Amino acid sequence: MNATLDLLRTRRSVPPIRMEGPGPTAAELDAILTIASRVPDHGKLAPWRFLVIEGEARTRIGARIAEAYAADHPEADAARLELERNRLALAPLVVAVVSRAGPHIKIPEWEQVLSAGAVAMNLVVAANAAGFATAWLTEWFAYDRRILDALGLDPREKLAGFIHVGRPQEVPSDRPRPDLADIVTRL
Repeated sequence: MNATLDLLRTRRSVPPIRMEGPGPTAAELDAILTIASRVPDHGKLAPWRFLVIEGEARTRIGARIAEAYAADHPEADAARLELERNRLALAPLVVAVVSRAGPHIKIPEWEQVLSAGAVAMNLVVAANAAGFATAWLTEWFAYDRRILDALGLDPREKLAGFIHVGRPQEVPSDRPRPDLADIVTRL
């Protein structure tokens, strides 16, 4: 088996709480994002973009997440608010993939959304190939307008997810995968 197939066969998500630094250097991140953006993109629309969340930005945005959670859940205790505050601070780097899909005369919106998903998966694979651990997460705040506004998303944009990137403290064991007989139909 070649290295690419082996990587795809063995890739595992690592929970951000089980990640540590250092994250990618600026040059490594540029290479990862360049690879991530090499996806099917009918019409060359680039219906996605990246938000790089690192350093102090992780805690600054985390404070906004905790504020929004507290506003919606006044019963939340300090431990829960701390969990919300640290959502983006566990891994050394988080890249938000923003979907900019919209109406187009020739390219269906659904294809644009799929392209954003492909960008996120390419980012995961590229980061893993570069020796990093990843986790593609969304969580409740990916759909909360207050947080989307704080991140600078246009009202027509959506988050495809947050890709947490770091170094694995340990590689988790594999989880059960679907049996091909249950997911493949041959015509």
